[in-house]
Amino acid sequence: MRPSPTASGGDSARPAAATSTDAAWRPPADGGEEWPGRTGPSATVELDPAGVRRVRFAYTPERDGEPDPGEVVWTWVPYEERDGRGKDRPVAVVAAGADGRFLAVQLTSKPQDGNGDAVALGAGGWDGEGRPSWARIDRVFLVHAEGMRREAASLDAERYALLVDALAARYGWG
Repeated sequence: MRPSPTASGGDSARPAAATSTDAAWRPPADGGEEWPGRTGPSATVELDPAGVRRVRFAYTPERDGEPDPGEVVWTWVPYEERDGRGKDRPVAVVAAGADGRFLAVQLTSKPQDGNGDAVALGAGGWDGEGRPSWARIDRVFLVHAEGMRREAASLDAERYALLVDALAARYGWG
């Protein structure tokens, strides 16, 4: 059982088995709506971090097809415009929550040097081109295990600590 980083202050987590982790998965050719994490109860949603009551960080990556804190996973992430559009992208899972949901922040390979809303993580196995990445801590997402498309890689413990320290300082979590 894992503690709950939920806006409703839920108790123990009951992680659900991730069923959408096939690395060979591809979006529908017609551009349809069937992206893991895009719609329905397993949709990835942006949270107001001020409404998140409890967060307990624990570095527990495990290559098991299920998201775990410290891992980078791919899911559908809504655009900042909140107009229904978004794209499949990597997110860093930072905490486990209730009902198979996890707190995560999006990663970007667009340089963010000097941006106080981003934490430099460097290059890692989540980017096939080996580009450096930054975690955007100004946007926090609730990712469902069934909304995850695949596990990409794990952050090392030092990078995970750097990221959660920045989140704790910004939002008072921890």
